[in-house]
Amino acid sequence: MNKQNTMKRPSSSIRLVALWLALLAQPAFAQLKVLACEPEWAALVQELAADKVSVSSATTALQDAHHIEARPSLIARARNADLVVCSGSELEAGWLPLLLRQSGNERIQPGAPGYLETSQLVARLEIPKLIDRSLGDIHAAGNPHIHLDPRNIATVAQVLGDRLAQLDPANANGYRARTAAFLARWRDATRRWEVEAAPLRGLTMVVYHKNMAYLNAWLGLREVGSLEPKPGIPPTTAHLADLVARMQAEPAKAIVYVAYNNPQAAQFLSDRSKIPAVMLPYTVGGSERAKDLFGLFDDTLARLLEVLK
Repeated sequence: MNKQNTMKRPSSSIRLVALWLALLAQPAFAQLKVLACEPEWAALVQELAADKVSVSSATTALQDAHHIEARPSLIARARNADLVVCSGSELEAGWLPLLLRQSGNERIQPGAPGYLETSQLVARLEIPKLIDRSLGDIHAAGNPHIHLDPRNIATVAQVLGDRLAQLDPANANGYRARTAAFLARWRDATRRWEVEAAPLRGLTMVVYHKNMAYLNAWLGLREVGSLEPKPGIPPTTAHLADLVARMQAEPAKAIVYVAYNNPQAAQFLSDRSKIPAVMLPYTVGGSERAKDLFGLFDDTLARLLEVLK
């Protein structure tokens, strides 16, 4: 004779209540997780997606995106990401390949829908005819710092909006609507910036690093020197002395550096040449006013126009 099981099974109604409570504890939807390599792309994702995504940036405006470490916390973010948005063209060559490899996340590998390299979407400047590392930090695929031309931002926004819709079809209509609204506002702002910046055409400047090419092409600015003797090589005493002599003979209008640069070299040249040194935010978060992409361009133009006064 079998012994009767004395354990009481939960009733169907209790099981249904438990299931209902468990469902209530879950979020209404699973947010898309986006990891941007640079703050400008994180800001663009936020414009197009709002609260439909969780977005973070691997770098800040006070960091040089060429040189950061693939720390465990960053690898963990990549492991959970559904989309990675980076400048590419070797800007992140020192750390992004390791980050992707260590993440073990197939969704965000190059060639997958979850990987977007923004510099591949626009016409790149300064593609070298000769690849020689003795010339400094030369990017074989061209200058990767594409975001300081707002026309490039518009091109990337269109592709990024489509990619978000592809990865999150349940919210596709929302992404498309926000993208269209952003592009309309962005076109209006770009026209305004171009009118405001007209007096800057032909402005000569010494830069810190070769990261102003797209801003120069858009506004008609002219680089006449660089604080780095070669791209990626820190300023040297001999090179700065040479720049002082050149600026005394043929002065530029401004010495430009960005938020993550050490200002000492720019100030050294400014003190000896009497040319104003101007810090540009460069990316979102680089100044108090540059809190988003619109503020980035508003503040950049305001700082450059101040030189003319």
